[in-house]
Amino acid sequence: MTDQELKDFVASLAINHQTMAEELALTHKEIDRVFKETDKAIKETSKAIKETDKAIKELSKQIGGMAHKFGSFTEGLALPSMTKILSEKFGMTTINPSVRVRDKNGNEQEIDVLAYTNAQINTAIIVEVKSHLREEGIEQLLKQCRSFRVLFPELADKKLYGILAAVDANQHLQQKVLAHGLYFAKIHDEQFSLCVPEDFKPFCFTSN
Repeated sequence: MTDQELKDFVASLAINHQTMAEELALTHKEIDRVFKETDKAIKETSKAIKETDKAIKELSKQIGGMAHKFGSFTEGLALPSMTKILSEKFGMTTINPSVRVRDKNGNEQEIDVLAYTNAQINTAIIVEVKSHLREEGIEQLLKQCRSFRVLFPELADKKLYGILAAVDANQHLQQKVLAHGLYFAKIHDEQFSLCVPEDFKPFCFTSN
């Protein structure tokens, strides 16, 4: 190899080295750019997820509030007609809506309507109001009736009956309510009225 060839070879190596260095630098810049864009995308995605989670929580809160308001509306709608039924048909003299009470374990329960009277009738009635009746609504009223003596020891000497009032209830659940010896009341023209057969025999949960 001549001196010129050697010089040319070294020069080509230098050029190739410079070219590779430049390409490597460009590659590093591209990788850095991709990392920055990926990091930005991750941050934006994380922000979007947080905003979506916040929106979902807010929506759940609103739905829960609407359900509570509808429940309160139903109870408010039931009260005037139920008050009339309790006083005129059953002779109740004390009618209390939204009664809150704690059991012996400290668990709080809310009774939609608690009515009672003394003297010869000496009877108490628990009313549970539901917008849409489900199985658990029946069980809830039964539980309240069965624990009545413990929840209200001052009324423990009274006979106790239960009324389940519902805006919407299928025939199967209505029959189940009656089968448990509970009165069933259904809304008609914005008024609740008792819907029980002539041979219906209510169950007395407490008696002397």
